[in-house]
Amino acid sequence: MNRSSANDAPPETDKFDAVSEAKLLLRTTRWAALATLIPDSGQPFATLVNIATAPDATPLLLLSGLAAHRRHLAADPRLSLLLYAPGRGDPLAHPRLTVLGRARRIEDAEQRAAARERFLSRHPKSELYVDFPDFSFFAVEMENAHLNGGFARAAWLAAGQIRTAIDATSEVVAAEAGAIAHINADHADVPALLAGIFGKPANVERGAAAGPWRAVGLDPEGIDLGNDESLVRVAFRHPVLTAAELRQTLVDLVAAARRGMRR
Repeated sequence: MNRSSANDAPPETDKFDAVSEAKLLLRTTRWAALATLIPDSGQPFATLVNIATAPDATPLLLLSGLAAHRRHLAADPRLSLLLYAPGRGDPLAHPRLTVLGRARRIEDAEQRAAARERFLSRHPKSELYVDFPDFSFFAVEMENAHLNGGFARAAWLAAGQIRTAIDATSEVVAAEAGAIAHINADHADVPALLAGIFGKPANVERGAAAGPWRAVGLDPEGIDLGNDESLVRVAFRHPVLTAAELRQTLVDLVAAARRGMRR
């Protein structure tokens, strides 16, 4: 959702892009309200969980076997997640996304390792307990979602509309870990630069108190950047298909950011 200032075009030209808004919330939300169903009674049960995303934007959860919601999902995997972008003023004026789907425990060792890496990049403090035997990763198999982008802006979306296609971009997915490590180790100034020029949402904490920015995720549609308090997303102009294209896209982004150019 574009936000107009006094010098921008009038509000009636401000277009509501439900798909882009939903994708942004998926990639830049650190936590979500999780609703499950209590066995027998069927009553909804809501709690708060940390969240990350797989390269295709599938939500990832790290849940303890001691938690009530984990036991609920064992009996009935249906769930919903509420992702919210806080801001000043009326909470209902800011975007939020409700995802409906089913929880699937990640059993495959390779998939679990990938989920672990993605999750810890966003929640490094979770390393204290991530390997405890009662903790498991779950993928939320999205079925559909409802975006409320503020007053008079709402849309139902199919899961395929907000997932990132990765079938033809496996080379990019495979290159993610190396690219992230290279950026953070050898170009430590780049995450803060990109976050300040291109990062969305733009109204997040970018002060020194929030800690240094770092790259925390890459996928064919964009790069995610985070500090101790915030996550932002820099979307690519178009999906990248190869590792070479990914590298060139990042080089071009950095060059444009150093020139202070907003796209």
